[in-house]
Amino acid sequence: AILNQRLSVEQCLAAVDECGAPVVSIAGGEPLLHKEIDAIVSGIVARRKFVYLCTNALLLQKRLGLFRPSPYFVWSVHLDGDREMHDRSVCEEGVYERAVAAIRAAKTRGFRVNINCTLFNDADPERVARFFDQAGALGIDGITVSPGYAYERAPDQAHFLTRERTKQLFRDIFRRGRGARAWSFSQSSLFLDFLAGNQEYRCTPWGNPTRNVFGWQRPCYLLGEGYARTFRELMEQTDWDAYGTGNYEKCADCMVHSGYEATAVQDAVRRPLKALSLGVRGVRTEGAMAREISLEHQRPAQYVFSRHVEEKLAEVRIGKAGAKESTAA
Repeated sequence: AILNQRLSVEQCLAAVDECGAPVVSIAGGEPLLHKEIDAIVSGIVARRKFVYLCTNALLLQKRLGLFRPSPYFVWSVHLDGDREMHDRSVCEEGVYERAVAAIRAAKTRGFRVNINCTLFNDADPERVARFFDQAGALGIDGITVSPGYAYERAPDQAHFLTRERTKQLFRDIFRRGRGARAWSFSQSSLFLDFLAGNQEYRCTPWGNPTRNVFGWQRPCYLLGEGYARTFRELMEQTDWDAYGTGNYEKCADCMVHSGYEATAVQDAVRRPLKALSLGVRGVRTEGAMAREISLEHQRPAQYVFSRHVEEKLAEVRIGKAGAKESTAA
């Protein structure tokens, strides 16, 4: 029943207006399956908000004609590495080639295109660096990179990174690309520096608020521990201090951009010269790492997602039953 639920165009645009964020990411599932995705995108662009449409690109060429290029619109194509790496990641052969063909088609038509790359504990730094070079040769506009994090609903819990391994992996990758300056990333230089273990940041869980068919998700994109009816309720009635590395067991190994990019941006606003200097000299890949956050006082994990899903399913069933009764009457 939940898989058949869709946010309407009106609900999506109302969420954009309610939140007020300057950048909107449309995630999935696969957003191109939504029958009115073009209207959603055009409505956001009309508001002069930047919109990133995340896609596995399998339907991209088929749906490309529904969209118009705009400086406010970016295709964010999921690619977790070269052909072998990506096809293994998605458990299907041929997906990489279809995604690359879609990227080329989109660029030919004048669209902005990023790739969204998640790296796991089997990533080889040399191979990842070569992949970033190859992605740049495709003419993409940027790379969004993130370490794989074993959030509660992830189907494969065996191949995710710890924070220590994340930092070393990104140091080894960035060392091969002039401190990350060899590639164009869609993320701040301070966030990249954080990935390499050079910044002692704490999570900003409200930095990337998530609206889905259940409501506004608490506390973040990756953890579903309840839902608020309004954005204001989310912001004012969520115990934000209960989450993040050092505060909650589920967050212990997380270094994902959805929580830490906002922290890096706040740091850049407070200390712009720090960010400027980093952009010039590149990410440091040698020497001591920043102090790690203590996990001594973190609260234990609570596994509540399934209960929330059951509650929402019950609401859906009640709503459908009520609609049938009204129709019969």
